[in-house]
Amino acid sequence: MHYTGTIWRPPYEAYSLLIQVTAGCTHHSCKFCTLYEDLPFKFKLSPFSEIEQDLAEASKYYHKVPRVFFTGANPFVLSTEKLKTLAKMVKEYFPKYETIGCFARITDITPKTVEELRELRALGYDGITIGVETGDDEMLAFMNKGFQSKDTIEQCKKLEAANISYNFFYLTGISGAGRAEIGAKETAKVFNQLHPRIIESSMLTIYKNSELYEEIQKGNWREESEIEKLIELKILIENLKITTRIVTDGASNLIQVRGNLPKDKEKLMKHLQYQISNVDESVLREYRVNLRHL
Repeated sequence: MHYTGTIWRPPYEAYSLLIQVTAGCTHHSCKFCTLYEDLPFKFKLSPFSEIEQDLAEASKYYHKVPRVFFTGANPFVLSTEKLKTLAKMVKEYFPKYETIGCFARITDITPKTVEELRELRALGYDGITIGVETGDDEMLAFMNKGFQSKDTIEQCKKLEAANISYNFFYLTGISGAGRAEIGAKETAKVFNQLHPRIIESSMLTIYKNSELYEEIQKGNWREESEIEKLIELKILIENLKITTRIVTDGASNLIQVRGNLPKDKEKLMKHLQYQISNVDESVLREYRVNLRHL
């Protein structure tokens, strides 16, 4: 199998077949991100010959694969025609596959028409994971995400029109010290206009090789305390009015939260409030500073 650098996948894709389609990120400019620093290049498309070799190899060991997950920061950036070709490759080696997932940036959806997205849905593309991070436009701009909340709404509505389900990554702590409530409420306003199947919340962990660390040294941004991050997550859940699943499964999360909204809202908020009222900031901080890798 051809894998380059650290392979990232959402926790809920644990049982999917991981096929490398791209490596790195086309944007690679978010101030907080260090996920692809181990690569000697910014972004690369795997040769289709390698992808086919990997599918052939996997087919020797797995006779039935219901879901394939294309790895890389944003394989959905590929043209509709390339994505269709890849789906046909999957079909050749796994005739009974059901769906194909991958990471995507909001900007990857922009050039694709609803009709093109429908074509991709017909080939199995579904459950796309998007790192929207926040609905706080001031912080989206500061962190250099390359899009605003209005773009998230517009492009995700295109996915909905094409019947492609999607999941969100939310980055608790991205708004910075003193802005937790603002960030959570602005995000809820955006999410409430959409229908993410899963909201996977990760807590911001800042590494010294990030541009955000440099901004902190310059006094341009301050990190939220660990308890403030828990308060932010609680405010987000409190203000969400949609039917979705919210989880905190990644290593960056000190407190585990798993539930379905709106059914489990009160239970989740009670759990978070208990942690907020009883945990020790220094204990939580020790975990954060000793977290070597996400």
